[in-house]
Amino acid sequence: MPAVRIESFGYLHADPPTAHLVIDLRQHFRDPHVSPELRHMTAHDEPVRTTVLNTAGITDLVNATAAAVTAFLSGPSAGQVTVADGCAGGRHRAPVFAMELADRLRRAGLTVELEHRDLDKPVVQR
Repeated sequence: MPAVRIESFGYLHADPPTAHLVIDLRQHFRDPHVSPELRHMTAHDEPVRTTVLNTAGITDLVNATAAAVTAFLSGPSAGQVTVADGCAGGRHRAPVFAMELADRLRRAGLTVELEHRDLDKPVVQR
């Protein structure tokens, strides 16, 4: 079993998954959905990744979340730690954040399972 499970999701599709840490990216971070040229792209497209990762505070939040995961893993009842991170539709901010967190944790030597619950769903009309 991986030490860490990360699941990105969109709040507009369903409730957040059960997790030790639930990160809500909706209010504080730039939403690529508002840019017509990025709206129909996903976290797999470089312009979306660049936009999200260049948003002030995202890298700090990735690092803080990685530190929280490490703290959970060092507890006396250590087991798999689950992180769920969500944005509105689950196609932009949340999967980019999840991929960046997974990369950070893997570089630290942890085994990570990564899932994107809503990445392949249609663009939410809002």
